[in-house]
Amino acid sequence: MKEYDCIVIGSGQAGTPLAKKLAMAGKKTLLVEKRFIGGTCVNDGCTPTKTMVASARVAYLAGKCNEMGVTIKGYKVDMRQVKKHKDDIVLKSRNGGQAAVEKTPNLDLVFGDATFINKKTISVTPNKKGQVLEFKAPLIFINTGAKTIIPDGIDGLNEIDYLTSTSILDLEKVPEHLLVIGGNYIGLEFGQMFRRFGSKVTILERSGRLLTREDEDVSAEMTRILQEEDIAIHTNAKATKFKTKGKGKIVATVDVGGKAQKIKCSHVLIAIGRTPQTDTLGLDKTGVKMDEKGNIKVNDKLETNVKGIYALGDVKGGPAFTHISYNDYTIVYRNLIEKQNLNVNDRPVPYCMFTDPELGRVGITEALAKEQGLNYKVATLPMAHVARAIETGDTRGMMKAVVDPESKKILGATVIGTEGGEIMSVLQMAMEGGITYDRIRYCVFAHPTYSESLNNLFMSLED
Repeated sequence: MKEYDCIVIGSGQAGTPLAKKLAMAGKKTLLVEKRFIGGTCVNDGCTPTKTMVASARVAYLAGKCNEMGVTIKGYKVDMRQVKKHKDDIVLKSRNGGQAAVEKTPNLDLVFGDATFINKKTISVTPNKKGQVLEFKAPLIFINTGAKTIIPDGIDGLNEIDYLTSTSILDLEKVPEHLLVIGGNYIGLEFGQMFRRFGSKVTILERSGRLLTREDEDVSAEMTRILQEEDIAIHTNAKATKFKTKGKGKIVATVDVGGKAQKIKCSHVLIAIGRTPQTDTLGLDKTGVKMDEKGNIKVNDKLETNVKGIYALGDVKGGPAFTHISYNDYTIVYRNLIEKQNLNVNDRPVPYCMFTDPELGRVGITEALAKEQGLNYKVATLPMAHVARAIETGDTRGMMKAVVDPESKKILGATVIGTEGGEIMSVLQMAMEGGITYDRIRYCVFAHPTYSESLNNLFMSLED
């Protein structure tokens, strides 16, 4: 038994900086990681996928360049090189993160699976051969993240070599036909990416439309964009059966609007959502409460019902974003070490979906404003009316803002377009600083920029 002041389980975007800062504040700290430093973001999420999205965009632009007066006689996608480029960037980030942890005084790093023995004690089964270790601390922080949900009840699913958002990153050949199960953020990013690499792509979505958390007009615009790239989209659809027909040949039986049909494909990506990694933590030994989905319940300061045990990032449910996980760390650290009184209430939850063009969103949607009975107005502007978009040759997408006509405050914004996340961030800063839409309407922006068209967006509102 070895005792510490703090134990951090999981080295994601909350766990790693928290462990380092606790150690630097004089706390004897242990960081336990079962796999790789950096968590999902560095190893399976943001870093590798956005690197591959960038490669896919280059392929897309190569196919469009003749329209811009630059002639390319032909190009090909080298999937091995795409993977190598991605792997090199991931390894640099992962190794840099591990080196930073290892050189931090007062901080120990152990690789292995952590399981609670009681409220203040964990056992760790090392990844390499060795005896099970036991550690004890008055403060324990859980940052174990989430993993892909594999659906039950689909006949033959376990008989095919299906892909997840992790395993698809290791492909060295472009799939002939990729069938994507799930029409939300992960599924759409991968679907468009592999279409641009050369795959035929079909997306199945159980709901009546894609992106059900977004407004219907936003969903419709993104659907149109994807369909223009010859991506087949089936809504009100679910896979009911899979059967292999030889190497690289899968036949999926699909229910589309109550009618059965067969889809022949070479690969299947499961992208219906993610579930918290709590099943092996032994939380039953601690009394820590979870919800019906396995998410760890926390209060507004991210502490569980057991004093001294905290949960940060995706494992606690809620917005599953890297930046939220990182913000969780800053709140916990500042409360414990700097004796502040911070909480997660009312913090902004901006996010992006990195299709091309990307979708950036912050605040409420029009649908939520209506549901809450708010007095609101909506401003919209097609990217086809944005000078910068016209000049760069990509007018796909739209800007949309929900505002309070009395206070003139911006309640929410969604942008689909090139640099959509950056445009959204400008509006987020306005929301954070209390800058009203009537001021943005006449603000002097540099010309020609994407953000300049926020003038025109709010010109569409009549006071």
